[in-house]
Amino acid sequence: MSGHSKWATIKHKKAATDKKRGAIFTKMIREITAAAKDGGGNPNTNIRLRAAIDRAKFNNMPLTNVENAIKKGTGELPGVVYEGVMFDAYGPGGVALLIEGLTDNRNRTTAEVRNILSKKNGSLAGAGSTAFLFSKKGILVIDGTAASEDQVMEVALDAGAEDVKSEGKSHEVTCETANFEAVKKALEVKKIPTISAEITMVPTTMVKVVGDQAKQVLDLMDALEEHEDIQNVYANFDISEEELEKISGV
Repeated sequence: MSGHSKWATIKHKKAATDKKRGAIFTKMIREITAAAKDGGGNPNTNIRLRAAIDRAKFNNMPLTNVENAIKKGTGELPGVVYEGVMFDAYGPGGVALLIEGLTDNRNRTTAEVRNILSKKNGSLAGAGSTAFLFSKKGILVIDGTAASEDQVMEVALDAGAEDVKSEGKSHEVTCETANFEAVKKALEVKKIPTISAEITMVPTTMVKVVGDQAKQVLDLMDALEEHEDIQNVYANFDISEEELEKISGV
C-alpha cells in the first residue's frame, strides 16, 4: 500500500484520541466554510462540501458547528474569508510535498510554512515544482478483516473503481473523483465499512525512505499538519507499513 494512504489511516486512528480535537474542528470548520463559499451550501450538489461534512461526522463534530460553518460560507452568518493556498516543497530524501491550506493572511502562512520546512530538513520550491507529480483521485481504505479482497473488488469495480490493492491488513480502492460517491455508496450498501474515504492527491511516482529519513519525513508531516492554516499535506514517500506503525506508535 502506498505510504500516503497508510499515513491517512494512521491519522484517522490518532484523531480518535487526539487531545487537540479543538484544532481538528477548526480545520474542518474552515474547509466547510470555504467549500460552501465556493460551491454553495447544498451538499447534494457540492461534492467538496459533502466530503467535508462526512469528515466532520467521522470526527464527531457537533451538527451545530457544521451548520454554522455552512452559513458563514454562504454569507448567512458573518465570518472570516479564507483564501486557498498551495505550496510545493521537498522533504528529507527528496520526498515531494504538496501543501494545501486556507488562510486569512497569505504572507504570514508562507513565512511560517517556510520556517517549518527549514527546521525539519525540508525546503520550499517554486510553484508547480511538485504539483505535476500528483493527480486527484478518490481513495477508500477498508479494514481487511471487514471483507475479503475479492468481495471489495467485486463491489468497487462494478461501481466504477479503477483499482483495488491489498497489503497487510487493509484494502485500498482507487477511483476517479467523478465515481467517488458511487463507489462509497456501493460499499455502504454491502455493509463494507471504510477506515477512511476521501478525495486526495495521489502521487504518480514514489520515493522510498527508510530509517532516520523515514522518521524525519513523518516528523515533517506532523509539524506541517499541526499548523492551523494547513488543511492537507500530500507526499510521495514510500515507507513500509511495519515501519510506519513503529514510528507512529499506533
